[in-house]
This record gives sequence, C-alpha cells and structure tokens, in this order.
Amino acid sequence: MQRPLYFISDVHLMLSRTNEELDRREKLYRLLDHIASTGGTVFFVGDLFDFYYEYPDVIPKEYFKLYAKVWALKEQGIDFHFLVGNHDYWVMDFMTEKLMTYTHLSDFEFEINGKKFYITHGDGLLSWDYGYRFLKKIIRSKLFVGLFRWIHPTVGFQIARWVSKSGPEYDISDALTQKIRNELMNFAQLKIENGFDYIVFGHYHLGEMMDINQGKLAVLGDWFNTPRYAVFDGEQFEMKDWE
Repeated sequence: MQRPLYFISDVHLMLSRTNEELDRREKLYRLLDHIASTGGTVFFVGDLFDFYYEYPDVIPKEYFKLYAKVWALKEQGIDFHFLVGNHDYWVMDFMTEKLMTYTHLSDFEFEINGKKFYITHGDGLLSWDYGYRFLKKIIRSKLFVGLFRWIHPTVGFQIARWVSKSGPEYDISDALTQKIRNELMNFAQLKIENGFDYIVFGHYHLGEMMDINQGKLAVLGDWFNTPRYAVFDGEQFEMKDWE
C-alpha cells in the first residue's frame, strides 16, 4: 500500500447536471489530479455516488468522467479502495473487478507503518437507528436486489432521482450533532482500547478529526458545503479542506 493515504467520503455524485453539481464534480476531479501528482492510495469511504445501481450490462453513464479519472490513476499505479455506503451499495463486476482496485461490502481494517486503521461508512451504527437497521437488511438482501434489477434502468434511475434526499440543505440540530458525536467517540474509544490507532467514519458529514487517548477519530465531511478529506503521510494523520 503506497502512501500518502487519502480518505474521501459522501461526495454524493448526482445523476443530474446542474451547475452546482458540475462544480462539485470538478472539485473532486481536481483533488484526483492532485493525488496523481503525489501518488498514494485512495479510500472512498461510502456514498461516493448519491445513487449507484449496476445492472449486468448497464452502469450509470452520468459518472463517465469519474470512471475515466479513476482508470487513468490506476494506470499510474494508484490503488482505489471503495467501501460501499447506504447510497451506493448495489455494485456488480464493473465496480468490483474493472474500476476499483478493491471493493469492501462492509467495514475493514489494515495496518501500515505501525498504525492500525479501522474504516467504516457507519450507517446504522447509532444505538437508536432501529428502523434503519431493519431497512438496511431489506434493501441489501439478495431478494430485493434481484427484484429491482427487473425494473428497466431508465425507470430505476428515475426512481432514484425522486427518492434522493441528499443536498446542501442537509442540516441537523446542535444537540443531535453532539449526541451523534458522543456515540461515535464511544465507538472509537473501544476500538482504540482494542489496539486500533485511527478510526475513519463517513456518513455523518461532520468533517472533524478528534483525539481520543493515543488515537484519532476522523469523521469525514460531505462535499456540498466545505469539501474535506483526511490524509495519512506515514507519520501524521490530518483532516484538510480542499480548495
């Protein structure tokens, strides 16, 4: 695994082509160009796409430029780890075998330079998320996935445009934000007590790095307001704003 390690989450690339959407895409592409100049390894920690559903012979064409960017960087020797999120779980062989170097369908861990990482998108982790955990089992079941693939892709993608709630208006109260932060910190503390150094979350859009004992918790931000990413250069693990 080549350093630096870049961690990016919750870009939520849309199927639409508004000016705001095209601007967000270009910001991500410029970050990928930057990574091309430094080398390293890229981790997409879920919800790279606001909706991604892959059919045996059909993929969303709206993301073509991203596919091309990732492919070009792979040709330069940069590896891509794609941890699926709650918006882009439904992958098939294009994503798992052709585009990304590695695709992770659940949390994963690794060690590099004496530091142990635990990576999770984090959806369904909160103690009060009973309803979502039940829904998650349904929409990730083989039966649901198989039945949805009988829907024509044009209709399926139109349903996705209608259902999606992502956007710059994502906002929650300060009290709920702190409640979420406390749960994530408790989760991270247990992992750190069990030998991990760095815990990386997506999903919660906080864009924060927190010190916990001798370790760190990174809760990656979304790309609607202040695009942020985390980077580990082999010595330091930091959260950075992009542009």
